[in-house]
Amino acid sequence: MTRQTATSKQTQRLIKKYPNRRLYDTQSSAYITLADIKRLVLDNANFQVVDAKSGDDLTRSILLQIILEEETGGVPMFSANALAQIIRFYGHAMQGVMGTFLEKNIQVLMDIQDRMSEQSHGLYKQHFGPEAWAQLMNVQTPALQNMMNSYIEQSRNLFVQMQDQMQDQTRNMFAGFPFPGQAPEDTKKKK
Repeated sequence: MTRQTATSKQTQRLIKKYPNRRLYDTQSSAYITLADIKRLVLDNANFQVVDAKSGDDLTRSILLQIILEEETGGVPMFSANALAQIIRFYGHAMQGVMGTFLEKNIQVLMDIQDRMSEQSHGLYKQHFGPEAWAQLMNVQTPALQNMMNSYIEQSRNLFVQMQDQMQDQTRNMFAGFPFPGQAPEDTKKKK
């Protein structure tokens, strides 16, 4: 075990989930709710939720429950179409690519958010209160959405280009093999 792994294991907060659906925070020695776990997420706390009986890691299922609560109350982040598209990726050959794609894009959004926060903190902190900051972000949202649309379009174009290159490489690699229904290369060139 590396030093970093050992350190992160020591600082990881352990939450136990009991059969009665109650969550027990071993650090505070108290029962907590999903709202408390949401607060841990917002505070960037390092935690793990485990089944008290089996020791199975339940962190992902608890995080999904929090997302479900957020989606059913207030303003949802995902449209029904987006959720249906995500479901369609399960069991599909592109499932692993989709997970990585979503994770990387969320990281890009977080990096953009952090950078905007850093840049604006020094510039606007002295001049703006929380209300003015919220208004500024409302004005910036369309520009940010346009930037993300451009990013997504560039990603799509890059993916299509990569797919075309892979098809060409595959075609070149198997060009010498006589597959049924495929005319030999020399015959194609003469036509």
